[in-house]
Amino acid sequence: MDLAAMTSEVRPVLDQAWDLLLAESDFVGGDAVERFEQQWAAYCGTAEAVGVANGTDALVLILRGLGIGVGDEVVVPANTFVATVEAVVLAGATPRFADVDPDTLLLTGETLAAALTPRTAAAVPVHLYGQVADMDSIGEVATRAGLAVVEDAAQAHGATWNGRRAGSFGVAGSFSFYPGKNLGAFGDAGAVVTSDPALASTLRALRNHGRVAGSHHLHAEVGTTSRLDTLQAAVLSAKLARLDAWTEARRAVVARYEQALAGGPARMVGTGAGAWPAWHLAVALVPDRDRVRQGLSERGVQTAIHYPVPCHQLAPYLPYATGGLPVAEAAAGQVLSLPLFPHLTGEQVDTVCRALRQVVGEMAAIGAS
Repeated sequence: MDLAAMTSEVRPVLDQAWDLLLAESDFVGGDAVERFEQQWAAYCGTAEAVGVANGTDALVLILRGLGIGVGDEVVVPANTFVATVEAVVLAGATPRFADVDPDTLLLTGETLAAALTPRTAAAVPVHLYGQVADMDSIGEVATRAGLAVVEDAAQAHGATWNGRRAGSFGVAGSFSFYPGKNLGAFGDAGAVVTSDPALASTLRALRNHGRVAGSHHLHAEVGTTSRLDTLQAAVLSAKLARLDAWTEARRAVVARYEQALAGGPARMVGTGAGAWPAWHLAVALVPDRDRVRQGLSERGVQTAIHYPVPCHQLAPYLPYATGGLPVAEAAAGQVLSLPLFPHLTGEQVDTVCRALRQVVGEMAAIGAS
């Protein structure tokens, strides 16, 4: 990816924000943070947004704010970044791993239902790669089981399911603004969105040492330090104005990849019937991935893997694994992330597509011989 191209596009606004920040010396909190929180809540279609230090803290604080901890199980998909599971353990709860849909590689109502136990208190659907999970089926299962739904939308800024934006379905949604995200800060940053004012108030206290609102010395909760820096809020406000345009550019690139791979042995991750993805990652399912990756590298195309080991097979989380999860396990050996950022040129996209067709075609020919 090329972060410099996005920064260059908003540089004049960022320069103004930097000058104002230095003049006011208001480095933590203040008007810039409140302004971005209001903007982000409005964008996501929620009543509140609470800026925090990073996306992992956002998940931990939501679970703590809901009173979910020791003795509770929280269902998480095995195919996700480790932070999803990490947050559950840090909150004191027990992760319960679920498998994913073979087409989208996301949690579904069916895979959620299969993971439930009498101790299950919450579910964390992850809107991975920039696509919202099937929130209709997940919501139905969660309602029947009396679960809190906490959305991990760290990769899904602006993505929708049946017209509703990521983060607006559950009791709360968590976002990361790590620099490489679709909406990225100049360092670590995150936010929680919710339409529950009581939960938002609790989160504002927890992120700031458990302070009572309006007081500096009274602490009603055991909190932590997880505040959104003023600089990061200013950067995010500047970039938010360009987010929708950047999302459309990402979608156009993925559409080109889908066309290039149509009918072949490799395919792009599928799109759910109600989903309008924002595509944070362009993930293909590729047989003989290492060979394909090598072939692309030889043709000047850089790739990555998100993620090569399902979370239930990572060493710290093996004690929580209760059995095999065949879809997540099979996908981990096939997923390959292709170049994706808003400023990819048409020539660059054509280069990647041409290389893909060549490598996949050679692989198919060898397989047929």
